[in-house]
Amino acid sequence: MNILIVEDEVDLALEIENYLSDFKYNCKVVNSYHAALTSLNEYEFAVLLLDLKLPDGHGVDLIQHIKKKKISSGIIVLSAVNELDMRIKALEAGADDFLTKPFHLSELNARVKALVRRHYHQGDNVLEYHEIKVDTAKLLVTVSNNPITLTSKEYELLLFFISNAGKVITKEAIGYTVWNYHADMDVSNEIIYTHVKNLRKKLFVSNSKDYIKSVYGIGYKFDL
Repeated sequence: MNILIVEDEVDLALEIENYLSDFKYNCKVVNSYHAALTSLNEYEFAVLLLDLKLPDGHGVDLIQHIKKKKISSGIIVLSAVNELDMRIKALEAGADDFLTKPFHLSELNARVKALVRRHYHQGDNVLEYHEIKVDTAKLLVTVSNNPITLTSKEYELLLFFISNAGKVITKEAIGYTVWNYHADMDVSNEIIYTHVKNLRKKLFVSNSKDYIKSVYGIGYKFDL
């Protein structure tokens, strides 16, 4: 799960990154408005943690840009400004939550989890796609109620596919989300291909329909 941290207080940004990384989130830190725009154009993020007062722009403007471009990231505003009108402006622009500084990192983590559940799991710990069911609390995958065994990467791939069902997903997005680019791009493409092939085979052997479609030159689509 990718999180973009947009925070010009470098020490705080690194503190948040280190804390959330312990919970297996892939965190990217930027310290300015324009760096955030670049990251949003290059990668997909499940959650955006956004400071309002940035050195080269305002967080509310970034929220409005995200909504205009129909970027699906959930947004939690992190701000030292606790004025009611600013909170209202951020929420009306499209922010999902507002956390006033200073805050406990444990509360931030709880709000991130709640936002992910609302946005991607419809508030539930169970994701279903036709005969496939994923219980994220138990880390259990079943096909027509029969459990199947997946590796950790196959499990993350399946979650990513189901959460983005019907969308064309680039290999770059898969590489960043599941592997966080721990290899160079040529190697990552081969690793992605191998894991997708293995996941596809395991689902098919378990009598699942073949939902994983290759999109030539781009990536994959999880669809009927």
